[in-house]
Amino acid sequence: MQVQNNKREKIRVILIEDHKLMRVGLKSLFEKYDDISVITEAEGGKEGVEKVKIHKPDVVIIDVGLNDISGIEAAKRILLNNSDTKIIMLTSIVNPDDVMESLKAGVYAYVLKDINSEMLAMVLRSVNDGAMWLDPKVVPIIREHGSGVVPAKTKNRANFKAAHANLTEREYEVLKLVVDGKSNHEIAQILKISEHTSKAHVCNIIQKLVVDDRTQAAVKAIKEGLV
Repeated sequence: MQVQNNKREKIRVILIEDHKLMRVGLKSLFEKYDDISVITEAEGGKEGVEKVKIHKPDVVIIDVGLNDISGIEAAKRILLNNSDTKIIMLTSIVNPDDVMESLKAGVYAYVLKDINSEMLAMVLRSVNDGAMWLDPKVVPIIREHGSGVVPAKTKNRANFKAAHANLTEREYEVLKLVVDGKSNHEIAQILKISEHTSKAHVCNIIQKLVVDDRTQAAVKAIKEGLV
């Protein structure tokens, strides 16, 4: 059964990944969603750059470690010719140099491959809408390098709660799990509540933080020093 979404046109995606199994897995994942379409794929950076020129996708997902040119170099070449294209960098290892070079190149998201499928789909939608998304594991790296992408961690839990006093203690706990990439089902299991209650908490958080979805709620929490 496909996830229905009648409010938006399909997001056109190109996958650049040198591992066939990973490409097949990503393509299969996105086929569950009616608003996402993988229009073509490439196993190398150079091939990917050329396909982006031809197809002009909305979003490109690139593996950092490709066999010919790096994913970072591919991103630079793509944005040189297609500045409106949104790029999601995908990796299995957190390398500080790769993180910083990717952000300098102009990518919109830096994602680890252990992300769950629901969160990856939300990241893709958020990036397509112009938002930035960073895996929580790379945030300390960015702060340490003083890039300005993420502000220094001047706020703590008390500061964040003071700024968002309308969040209940339970909603705060749920928000931290959303930042960790947990699904409603996983949140329900961790907090020993029903999945319906978990979903209700997430909806309330989105409403109270004045954001559009859980991905933006996570980004806001990261930017304001929750994690």
